Amino acid sequence: MKELATPILGAAATLASTVAFVPQIRKIRQTGGEDVSVAMLSLYVTGVTLWLLYGVSIHAIALSLANGASIAFAGACLILKLRSDQRKSATHQKKRLRIAIDMDGTIADSVKEQVRRYNAQFAESISVADLRGTGLEEIVPPERREAVRRAIHDESFFDALDVIDNAREVIQELIREHDVFIVSAAMEIPESFAAKHRWLRKHFPFIPERNVVFCGDKSLIEADYLIDDEARHFAKFKGVGLLFSAPHNASETRYRRIDHWLEIRREFLPPQTPTHTPSLAHGAPAEELQ
Repeated sequence: MKELATPILGAAATLASTVAFVPQIRKIRQTGGEDVSVAMLSLYVTGVTLWLLYGVSIHAIALSLANGASIAFAGACLILKLRSDQRKSATHQKKRLRIAIDMDGTIADSVKEQVRRYNAQFAESISVADLRGTGLEEIVPPERREAVRRAIHDESFFDALDVIDNAREVIQELIREHDVFIVSAAMEIPESFAAKHRWLRKHFPFIPERNVVFCGDKSLIEADYLIDDEARHFAKFKGVGLLFSAPHNASETRYRRIDHWLEIRREFLPPQTPTHTPSLAHGAPAEELQ
């Protein structure tokens, strides 16, 4: 009787330990194996493989068959888990981000136009480089500050702004992969609404109207990233603030800095041959064009 019970007990133990992976296979197929450890499965498969080799070496047929079956079931779990993780990784990489982009100083060269108008009005020769770490209003004589303020309240000011180098081309690529919003604190200069809207329609007609937001407080915007030349807008923003380099923010060190639009392209888009080749004449860094 004892001789009969031992093989039955061994067979039952082998069957139970082997078939135990069947429910796990079903669960991984249904849920993606979120709570399954790849390390545990890998160690288990390694262990039963060694047991299989041991069984073969001592000619233990039952032991070899049992471990062979365990390898098949545990290996199936491991493969399903790895495939699930791979799919999740690919999905994460392809996730459409919500990217909010400021207008003045980030895609529209307001600083250059401000300096140009000041020089024309007062016969001065201030350069954009002279504004390093400050704004134009802070370096002009006190009696001229009101004239500087009036210039940006003039509707024609916004009509005259140039597009910052490579902004149009990079944003055109960004909107194929992500949800892009132009966000401007236009309430600071209510007179600018119509002019800013005209400027965007002229230079960025591919951005949907519903993705243009004129507001007062940018912290109201729900986005993964905010690209802005004014660090003050990041204080209450719930996403990640990326500071677009401009002369007036040269001394800002609290936030990660982005120096130009080709760097933004590299940050948010996969490496590939650009559809547009920037020109050195437009100020593109030489190392980015290689």
